[in-house]
Amino acid sequence: MVERSPLLTIICHLLLIGGIVLVCMPLYFAFVAGSLTMQEVQQVPMPLLPGGHFLENLATAWSKVSFGRLLVNSLIVSVGITVGKVAISLLSAFAITYFRFRFRLLAFWLIFMSLMLPVEVRIVPTYESVANAALPIQWVVDGLNLSGLWEALTGYRVEISLEWNMLNTYQGLILPLIASASATFLFRQFFLTVPEELLEAARLDGASAMRFFWTILLPLSRSNIIALSIILFLYGWNQYLWPLLFTTDKDMATAVIGVKNLIPRSDTEPAWNVAMSGALLTMLPPVLVVLIMQRWFVRGLVDSSK
Repeated sequence: MVERSPLLTIICHLLLIGGIVLVCMPLYFAFVAGSLTMQEVQQVPMPLLPGGHFLENLATAWSKVSFGRLLVNSLIVSVGITVGKVAISLLSAFAITYFRFRFRLLAFWLIFMSLMLPVEVRIVPTYESVANAALPIQWVVDGLNLSGLWEALTGYRVEISLEWNMLNTYQGLILPLIASASATFLFRQFFLTVPEELLEAARLDGASAMRFFWTILLPLSRSNIIALSIILFLYGWNQYLWPLLFTTDKDMATAVIGVKNLIPRSDTEPAWNVAMSGALLTMLPPVLVVLIMQRWFVRGLVDSSK
């Protein structure tokens, strides 16, 4: 047991307050910059107290890059990525943990090794696959020389060209990011802690594998699913490189790309106050998600039943 002392309590509180100040200071300066005029932001040093133009700058940022549409896009993409990652990770972890098949451990380690290949590393082949999702089928068609076979049978030459372009679509933004090795690993580790007696009891009751999954494993995994969903939602919301390369249509961009478009360039007016207002607006939805789901998030991380 740690003995309580007034000095130790004061030191702990000072450390906590210092950590809070370090975390909140950039947010405070962003809020201050977003509430000032352009001339006040360019002052050296910049004023440390908020001004009275925050709503005006926020309205400018909202109309300048159509933030309403961008926030909707970010919400759709984030929810899609979260649902896809959780669903695929649950099923893959369930298969690796409870089914005995050849090369089961090899499949697990291949999934785990994919952690070393993030989207930034495989960005070029991923872009090619999304630009033409039918490319693997086209390879099969070309490899079997189906065009030549059709010409030999009918005497007519027909060129078979398959194309499925997912650029500037929601499925193109979501599908390449829904596989998650880390989520699969976390769910597998949790499934290994589930008592074997539950599986044996389900078998004695005649429950199928999927019934055991739906009625026993999923309820037990609820805290883990919610905690991981919050992390994955933040991951999807903060995506920058993939939407930047993938979306050429401004209406399909995300809120993070909208903030990037608000950042002043060398040949534009240095409206950092508008950019800071847009950044705070982009931060608001994930902050609300964390605040609303905070209780479930903490429970999923520290629950003793894990």
